[in-house]
Amino acid sequence: MAEAADFQGMRSSPARRWLRRTASLITGVPLLTGLLWVPAAPGAQAAEPTGSRTVDVSLDTVTPEAPGKDDTITVSGTVVNEGRRTITGAHVDLRVGPKVAGRTGIDRAAERTGYTFGVDGPTVDDKYSVDLPKLASGISYDFKLSVPADELDLDDNGGVYELGVSLTGQTSSQSFERVLGIERTFLPWQPEGVEKKTRLTYLWPLISSTHLTSETGSDEQQTPVFEDEALAAELAPGGRLDQLVSLGKELPVTWVIDPDLLATVDAMTRNYRVKSGDSTVAGRNQAVAKRWLSSVEAAVQGKKVVALPFADPDLASLAHRGKSVSGSLSHLQPATQVAEITVETILHVKPSVDFAWPVDGAIDSSIVDVATSAGAHKVIARSDSLQDNLSYTPTAARPIGGGTTAVVADTRLSTAFQGDMTDAGESTLAVQKFLAQSLALTLQDPEKQRSIVVAPQRVPTVAQAQSMARALRALEPKRWTQPLDLVAAASAEPDAEANTKVPSASQYPARLRRQELPVQAFEDIRETQSTLDKFKVILTFADRVEAPFGRAIDRELSTAWRGKPEAAQGYRDEVQSYLRSLTEEVQLIEKSDVTLSGRSATIPVTVQNQLVQGVDDLVLRLKSNNPNRLHFDGDRGMAEQPIKVEGGHSQSVKFPAAANANGQVQMTAQLFTKDGTPYGPEMSFTVRVSEITPTVMLVLAGGVLLLVLAGIRMYTQRKRAAAAQTADASVPEASDTSDTSDTSETEGAGSGSDPGQPSDLAPDTGPESGNPSGAGEKVDR
Repeated sequence: MAEAADFQGMRSSPARRWLRRTASLITGVPLLTGLLWVPAAPGAQAAEPTGSRTVDVSLDTVTPEAPGKDDTITVSGTVVNEGRRTITGAHVDLRVGPKVAGRTGIDRAAERTGYTFGVDGPTVDDKYSVDLPKLASGISYDFKLSVPADELDLDDNGGVYELGVSLTGQTSSQSFERVLGIERTFLPWQPEGVEKKTRLTYLWPLISSTHLTSETGSDEQQTPVFEDEALAAELAPGGRLDQLVSLGKELPVTWVIDPDLLATVDAMTRNYRVKSGDSTVAGRNQAVAKRWLSSVEAAVQGKKVVALPFADPDLASLAHRGKSVSGSLSHLQPATQVAEITVETILHVKPSVDFAWPVDGAIDSSIVDVATSAGAHKVIARSDSLQDNLSYTPTAARPIGGGTTAVVADTRLSTAFQGDMTDAGESTLAVQKFLAQSLALTLQDPEKQRSIVVAPQRVPTVAQAQSMARALRALEPKRWTQPLDLVAAASAEPDAEANTKVPSASQYPARLRRQELPVQAFEDIRETQSTLDKFKVILTFADRVEAPFGRAIDRELSTAWRGKPEAAQGYRDEVQSYLRSLTEEVQLIEKSDVTLSGRSATIPVTVQNQLVQGVDDLVLRLKSNNPNRLHFDGDRGMAEQPIKVEGGHSQSVKFPAAANANGQVQMTAQLFTKDGTPYGPEMSFTVRVSEITPTVMLVLAGGVLLLVLAGIRMYTQRKRAAAAQTADASVPEASDTSDTSDTSETEGAGSGSDPGQPSDLAPDTGPESGNPSGAGEKVDR
């Protein structure tokens, strides 16, 4: 190779190495000269990659990721000529730089781009290089380099080294070889196990977004209704949640589970419905759900399981905005209780419910207060929130007052896999950097054993989970780390030098604050809870409503809504709208105007229940707005009666009333719960009072007397007519006909039947229309 200065055979003689280093200086002279004398490129060509950025070098694999002394290191990848000129005499070389100084040194090395002479280290012996054919512009070429670890002259005491892959060649514009492209990664090297290994806790989250609605079927099983079938894709083989379980079951991790996910998948194992426009269709993924739940149950056996409060509530949103709305914090304790029951029932393991996990581990004093109100005594924070000013990384656990322990996850390790891990090069670099950081952390103070926690992103993608798993598998030889579960990590002896001062609310990251649920969200939740509280007290089977809507309210508080304000508002609106529609199934049937004849009568009011279950503990109040004209039970202007109606039935309630004077009276009917809370809207109707006066009574009495006298006279005449008929056969029959006609009309008038009360239903009837009663409804005495 022309660039002899970059070749370093670890087994070569000192003289040969001296010659190569000397050659590197000689080779560097024309390079520097060329850089000094080459004129500036025209503006139109300024964007063309030049120098060591002419070729893009990507590393797809480094195996093994953490090699031992007997391993052969293999690096594969791709080079692409991004310049405009063909590259000749190209070869790909492996470079091993000096040890990296500490964790900060790793960060700085990762930020460097381009080749830096004297910093990137010499190349390994040229026998491990790969020669390439001509590379025209835009042409790519795959490569693979393999070098035994013992050829690299690495320190037996271990350390983190820069590992680079460079392409050297020449173009028509430069007649000498130079580095045209380079990519760097890290080589964690610890041939022998350290005495005091870092105890590493890795959280493995099983968390998803909200998929269940508050709606359920009217059948006995209360068939659940899903928003869509998106969850089935995550559970299916190769899906995100399927991969998390498949990977996690083989790793030494602590499972962190949202019980809402388990409850949702469990609902999928039976009959369920899925929204489709304005209706629903039958769900068809029961088998997928059953298989996934079974695999989760098998994976967590013998492992530590941490259950978050049901639906993973957004603690920061509650602390910063929810506390100003009364009742917001009251949801946390029940969510924790439900979480424990849910996990134990479905997975048959007893979880720990003593941990709270704010978003990104960002905490302040108000967030800690909210977390502890849920029953948690351990808060998972992150080191960029609870910062230390130490030369080493302290143990994760530290007391922060009030019997609460902050379990501080390491920021560098926790954020290592948040990028786009679908790109093989990005994934490889992330894995190598993670391993390098973990080794550098251990070597900070080899005499001090520490417990370190890694809390990755809440919802890792498939590619991110696979990269995380690669890194953890590389640590399996346990040369510098050993696994520890989260419960044990939280109980570890804290470092006396570690910071225990919780940041103030003003230090909370603005980026995260912008994603929080607004105050309006908590006001909506309070309204829904109030509606639910009023509704459930009248039901004979309140659990059928309290359970699905209680869990729906928990979901409205979920961390999953961060950054999705419109979707969050839509979900809250749907829950409230559906709940309100159920409450309106218990209502008063509208009445038209009523006519009241006489001094006393009964006024019926009908309550309709179109729910599938009965209602009880309701009171119906009927109020007269003019008690002087129409009143109840003496001089009172209001009457009330208890209400109990079976599901799908109506109940007519009769109120005895008394009238004092003629005229119209406005009546108001209203349902109340037993504690006096109004239920549903008022119903108003008018009663027309037509009282019969004494003068009218005298006229009627006189009329009756005349009718009696007329009857007597008619009877006498008939007797006389009968006697005369025998004596005088010529008497005409017309008078009898007339008399008979009169008699018939009189009897018809005196034998009228009671028409009844049209609106007076049987005490408990079947379903009927809620439309107003017919016009001119009359209530007789």
